[in-house]
Amino acid sequence: MSIRILSTSPLVGPALAELGARFPELRLAPFRSPEWNAALPGAEALVVMLSEPLTEADLDAAPKLKAIGTYSVGVNHLPLKACQARGIAVVNTPGVLTDATADIALALLMAVTRRVAEGEALVRSGQWRGWAPDQLLGPALAGKVCGILGSGPIGQAFARRAWALGMAPIFWDREGHGGHVDFGAGQAALAAPRLPLPELLSRSAVLSLHCPLTDQTRGMLDRAALAQLPQGAVIINTARGGIMDENAAIDLLESGRLGGVGLDVYEGEPRLNERWLTAPRAVLLPHLGSATVETREAMARLLCDGLASALG
Repeated sequence: MSIRILSTSPLVGPALAELGARFPELRLAPFRSPEWNAALPGAEALVVMLSEPLTEADLDAAPKLKAIGTYSVGVNHLPLKACQARGIAVVNTPGVLTDATADIALALLMAVTRRVAEGEALVRSGQWRGWAPDQLLGPALAGKVCGILGSGPIGQAFARRAWALGMAPIFWDREGHGGHVDFGAGQAALAAPRLPLPELLSRSAVLSLHCPLTDQTRGMLDRAALAQLPQGAVIINTARGGIMDENAAIDLLESGRLGGVGLDVYEGEPRLNERWLTAPRAVLLPHLGSATVETREAMARLLCDGLASALG
């Protein structure tokens, strides 16, 4: 029996196994392992993770390929133009991870500003000597401006959370049409201005990244852009690591210019810029944005349904 579906990993829930039963045979093999390489020429559908970049050479090695499914919203790790030229469908998982990702951005914001990681480390160290007036003070959020890069569903969901904390959201997006972003999702009449990037940066006590990694956004937050943020600003990134110059951000943390950074994504992950490990006021998570059982199951179902449609 030929291998029709080649996946680098099992997925959460039953969707992948059900897809394999419908379109036999399903093969699980680690990315670029000998088993994966051997199965590639016969595969009609691939399932990859966001940390597994495919190349045009991979497409050359898979002449039967009809579809590629990525267990993520982002598709910057796939050769999209080559797929389009060859008629290969690309399936991703938008929509279902909106709230989970906005929640982890909020968790990072609270952890950075209320110095949660430092507080827990102090208690666990056995060195805590009780309450003190100036112990681990952080900035308040109510009344501050929250700049949001990206006005899509996740950016809007985070804006609702920031608004609930008493913050004033403002937006930048790639379209740059101006006007306002309605972020209430039909639940309330909530709107915030869409601003040019320099103006947004200069006003943002908190900057939260929710835009995709594209040619336009790659390296967008370089050293000059980050320098436009107010003194003590906090950066939260649950989007993609390549959007921000990490060394510039670490320099600004070490100088005291930035008040804190919370990261769930990194440039070149899972490889990590080692400077993050000693950077002050940095909270680091291992890409947990969509990590709820319900979200990962929904992502698997959406991905497998899309592959089933592509395979016919």
